[in-house]
Amino acid sequence: MNVKDLKANMRKAASRRRAMSDPRVAETACEHLVAAVRDAIGSTVSGYWPIRTEIDPRPAMHALAGSYELCLPVVQGMDQALKFRRWTPGVKMTEGAFGAAIPRDQVELVPSILIVPLLAFDIRGGRLGYGGGHYDRTLEALRSRDKVTAIGFAYDIQACREVPREPTDQPLDFVITESGIRQPV
Repeated sequence: MNVKDLKANMRKAASRRRAMSDPRVAETACEHLVAAVRDAIGSTVSGYWPIRTEIDPRPAMHALAGSYELCLPVVQGMDQALKFRRWTPGVKMTEGAFGAAIPRDQVELVPSILIVPLLAFDIRGGRLGYGGGHYDRTLEALRSRDKVTAIGFAYDIQACREVPREPTDQPLDFVITESGIRQPV
């Protein structure tokens, strides 16, 4: 079985596992996330608007709003990197790709800290996403220009032994869960 097939099979299992998570622990995870962002270097933070059963980073984004410029990812199309639109609490939103809300405001920002959703992660900083490669392309482009911190945000239940990797996969700098910060080894 090739890596693409392994990932496809793993996505199904990871999605089922994430759906079993307890969303009540997200508050604790958000506290850890705020602390991690404050320890990172950078002033522009990309969060995300949760879809499906993703852990919700919005409480952390609200907590960070007074100290950082915040933005949300916007999918441009297949095989393209993400763009990021400025977000502030209360900004008008519209529906973007995959049903995720995005700011109507068209002001683009370039984040130095990215809070990244995922289906599964491993102890080496491997991340399994939905398969579009948007975050991998984005991180590769941003890292080619400057230091960027990629923070995976997940439930503990999303940890796995190993995420299959392809040469284009970009590693996470660390993962935040309800248990705290998980540094890659």
